[in-house]
Amino acid sequence: MIPYTVNIKLAARTLTGTLNLQNKTAVDWGWQGLIAQGCHSSILIIDPRTAQTIQVLEKHKANVVKVKWSRENYYHNLSSPYCLRLASGDASGKIIVWDVVSGTAHCEIQEHSKPIQDLEWLWNQDASRDLLLAIHPPNYIVLWNGDTGTKLWKKSYAENILSFSFDPFDPSNMALLTSEGIVFITDFSHSKPPGSAGKKVYIASPHASPAHTKPAPAAAPAPTGAKKALNKVKVLITNEKPTAEAVTLNDCLQLSYLPSKRNHMLLLYPREILILDLELSQTVGVVAIERSGVPFIQVIPCAQRDALYCLHENGCITLRVCRSTTAPEEAAGMNVQELVYDLRSQCDAIRVTKTVRPYRMVICPVNENNAALMVSDGRVMLWELKLLINARNHSGLSPLYSPVSFCGAPLGPTQKRIQDLSLNSMIGQTLIAGEAPPPSSNQQEVQLKFLLTGLLSGLPLPPFAIRMCPPLTTKNINYYQPLLAVGTSNGSVLVYNLTSGLLHKELSVHSCEVRGIEWVSLTSFLSFATSAPNNMGLVRNELQHVDLPTGRCFAFRGERGNDEPPIEMIKVSHLKQYLVVVFRDKPLELWDIRTGTLLREMAKNFPTVTALEWSPSHNLKSLKKKQMAAREAIARQTVSDAEQTSVESSVISLLQDAESKSETSQAISAREHFVFTDTDGQVYHITVEGNTVKDGARIPPDGSMGSIACIAWKGDTLVLGDVDGNLNFWDLKARLSRGIPTHRGWVKKIRFAPGKGNQKLLVMYTDGAEVWDTKEVQMVSSMRIGRNMNYRVLDIDWCTSDKVVLASDDGCIRVLEMAMKSASYRMDEQDLTDPVWCPYLLVPRAALTLKAFLLLQPWSGTFTMDITQIDMKSVLQDPELSLLQRCLLVSRLFGDESDLHFWTVASHYLQSFAQARQLSVSNAEGHAQSEGSQPSPQNHLDICHDVLCESFYFQKFQLDRVHLQEVKRSSYEHTKKCADQLLLLGQTDRAVQLLLETSADNTSYYCDSLKACLVTTITSSGPSQSTIKLVATNMIANGKLAEGVQLLCLIDKAADACRYLQTYGEWNRAAWLAKVRLNPAESADVLKRWAEHLCSPQVNQKSKAILVLLSLGCFHKVGEMLHSMRQFDRAALFIEACLKYGVMETAFLDYARLLRSLGLREGAALWASRAGTAGQQLMEELFQGEGDLVEYFAVCML
Repeated sequence: MIPYTVNIKLAARTLTGTLNLQNKTAVDWGWQGLIAQGCHSSILIIDPRTAQTIQVLEKHKANVVKVKWSRENYYHNLSSPYCLRLASGDASGKIIVWDVVSGTAHCEIQEHSKPIQDLEWLWNQDASRDLLLAIHPPNYIVLWNGDTGTKLWKKSYAENILSFSFDPFDPSNMALLTSEGIVFITDFSHSKPPGSAGKKVYIASPHASPAHTKPAPAAAPAPTGAKKALNKVKVLITNEKPTAEAVTLNDCLQLSYLPSKRNHMLLLYPREILILDLELSQTVGVVAIERSGVPFIQVIPCAQRDALYCLHENGCITLRVCRSTTAPEEAAGMNVQELVYDLRSQCDAIRVTKTVRPYRMVICPVNENNAALMVSDGRVMLWELKLLINARNHSGLSPLYSPVSFCGAPLGPTQKRIQDLSLNSMIGQTLIAGEAPPPSSNQQEVQLKFLLTGLLSGLPLPPFAIRMCPPLTTKNINYYQPLLAVGTSNGSVLVYNLTSGLLHKELSVHSCEVRGIEWVSLTSFLSFATSAPNNMGLVRNELQHVDLPTGRCFAFRGERGNDEPPIEMIKVSHLKQYLVVVFRDKPLELWDIRTGTLLREMAKNFPTVTALEWSPSHNLKSLKKKQMAAREAIARQTVSDAEQTSVESSVISLLQDAESKSETSQAISAREHFVFTDTDGQVYHITVEGNTVKDGARIPPDGSMGSIACIAWKGDTLVLGDVDGNLNFWDLKARLSRGIPTHRGWVKKIRFAPGKGNQKLLVMYTDGAEVWDTKEVQMVSSMRIGRNMNYRVLDIDWCTSDKVVLASDDGCIRVLEMAMKSASYRMDEQDLTDPVWCPYLLVPRAALTLKAFLLLQPWSGTFTMDITQIDMKSVLQDPELSLLQRCLLVSRLFGDESDLHFWTVASHYLQSFAQARQLSVSNAEGHAQSEGSQPSPQNHLDICHDVLCESFYFQKFQLDRVHLQEVKRSSYEHTKKCADQLLLLGQTDRAVQLLLETSADNTSYYCDSLKACLVTTITSSGPSQSTIKLVATNMIANGKLAEGVQLLCLIDKAADACRYLQTYGEWNRAAWLAKVRLNPAESADVLKRWAEHLCSPQVNQKSKAILVLLSLGCFHKVGEMLHSMRQFDRAALFIEACLKYGVMETAFLDYARLLRSLGLREGAALWASRAGTAGQQLMEELFQGEGDLVEYFAVCML
């Protein structure tokens, strides 16, 4: 008969626990939909949808201080697939770029040996997506190639750099938060380091500002709350270093550009969030906490809406949404406008203690309606922002309304939608100041609420005592679970299922630290704990028997345990019949586990036990013979003389009854043995059978061994370890012994691996562990602190025949291969309890095939794709879901940053121009369509898209902003900047008023007065125009670009001004001016030149150029560019969306070939049929030899 072997394959994994303080900022939520979190030197990958840890990355030797997911702002295809790439930096200065799916390090980078301060992947150019910017302390910024580990350039600065923030609207701008202030860099480039040292400005702390002590006017009422805080920070940013008496630098916690609107930045202080307008270098909004409020730790600004997620010191997350309000008139008689962020929702706080406090918060960058809170004890709390429709508004704030569209398109009458898809699908656009909400019958008033949707808990603080349940056998294979019991310092026992890595049960068993655990069956175990000793050196011993299915727990030793020497160890016999309890200064006790009775308490003169182990040999075969005889005897007693003839028919049931009775009867017990050593090293042998305990042979001590610390016994091999690091291998059959000095110090614990014939031995030392092969008497693998690990091993055990489990002092429990190399595992080897939606885990071909299925399935008539989210599935199968809505929805599902930006702008302007009836093949590439028939204001593109927005809304936003700047000005410089902006915006009357405010003792008094006269007397025609134009041209030629542009704008020559700005490289400024001053045709010319500049090889931002062309309605040009960039699927879907305005057959043909390469034959046939004559050849290749080609072609054309 062929032997049948069973091997349960457990993947290597790490169970993590509490965080180190250096892990505080090591967390990131990527566009891929996963959270990366540093835990000591490991990195957890968490799926927030199912609250599962799906990967643990281990290669760092120091604590991880920063993690950053790569951005997904690039076009994805087979050569640039969806992939999980993560960069992590540790406290020793090492940066590792990971391939997360395989768990391997793609490259390692080392520059200095100090902790990495900040990391960021560059996302703003099309040339490379591998560029990684890092801050190496104290003052270096280094740009690395994250694919090869090559250093591209390095730049040093004068101050210590704490963090940095990129301008999301202009990649050449970045801000460095230093130990003394802020450094603004305006010439950042991936090709070379910044040429200048940047503009250095200093932060005046809000509480130390001189304006703080300025007495308020007597007539004005005392302001309170945020208004009071705003008055305290009249001037925040200065070019001069503040005096030491006025400022204590630096309590600024965080610096970040606002992604929702250009040229705005936030500064976070413990009790204030300051919103700065960078053009004015002035505070335009303050979020202040009242005196009794809880201070801030962190703030994350949103892009989809002007909103802030704030984390407070009590673990509470609050959402604040901006509203522009006009305050009541003050004593001065001027309307004071300010940015106010209303508290719209907050979640529950956590219980903060010395060891439990909130660390960091991250939000989902795709939808911005999910937040995750990292707690120092290892917990991850997953919060989701939910919508309450028609709820009562008790806050007294202005109501929020939900948008009446879904995925960028108006909602159909019966169309299905996902209300909580993203932040911009939950609440409508922020209104311009002073405007009342537009009345709409189908708009719904909504409230926002946080809902806890997931919780991950880590291990408690070490130390741990671990014990694996009995091994898998052929008898228990049908119900076996690989359970690991973990005893903790607080007295609880955690039971983990190592197949999934999830907590199976948490049992509160003891009142003090658990010292050891022994399983007595697959579903029950014994654990012991000892309290702190009293002044007599005596303790309270707790020995508990726990039944896992029921959770029942009882004291195994009954009333015993008070005021006695501590228990040193407990040992359960191999047949789980007997238990030995060893005490420190007291003779051992021998118990019968089945009955819970004490068999023998040894005499006082019994030798002191230093190590003990049960023998694997027993008389089980003779026991079975006795049991069979007992069964037959009981069966004979049961059957009467009259029923002798029916013995054969009932023998099975009778024997089963007999078996159950014989098992409950304790009359028959197997004989088992154990050996122990005393302080002199003498080995004692004792036999136990039933109630009988017999002394056996005694073996004198080995002179080469010190005090024996532990014993392991399997088969004919007995191994002893001593306090000096010696291992003694005894071959009992051959009566040979062999001593091996390991020179590793005290042998703490030794255990044989499970499995018949498996003679591997796991040895634990104070500085690590080793695996030995006792057959060959040689070491297999070794790990030592300081050499190949940075943690101390607390406990060891085997979890399968080829994997070990280690508990360590960094709060983690690791399941490792026998080689004991801390290696991450492949994610496809994991046995997860809940399915994970993450296309990035698929091979590239499968991910793109899935995307093609979700985007368009006209070849099948209906959508037939199973998605894990039920609501998402129903929406995708909704026949009313348009192609544009589907593209936007799939881009969110995939976390595809590039797709999401493209389809958001494309969807908006395709509908906008279609509504205005301006879209046609004849003029799509000609003069830009007139924007006179623009959509209504409530249907504009969000301001986070900046110059891509409609001109009418962009102009209103800029006027609103300059009015706010005007109110907040507090110096002549501020007034001058406001007057310049007003002149560019065409607000000449207000600009003249500001110019005339210049005081007579100011050096610019004369110039400003003359400029005011010039502005008021200028005419739009006549000889003055030519003179002013000549002067403006000369000023521009002599380096006064801004002044010359102002003069050109005064005579309505803004188009010339834009050309000059573009000539001198001020492309963003030219686009801004074109949006606010030019008519649609002139503006389109300026923006088209900008798009051409973006496409140039030096700039290489074709993806941004495409968005600019979309905003102009140049859809045919967009299709051509997409095709020339080999973005065939995006080109085909885009042209399909605007098919009645122009068809690009070559894009259809290439998309058909792409689908054919993915194996989607019907889809390829559909697109080939739409490619006209060019697609006929491909159709013939697809259906070569099939007679129904013509019919199928006709069906496809329909």
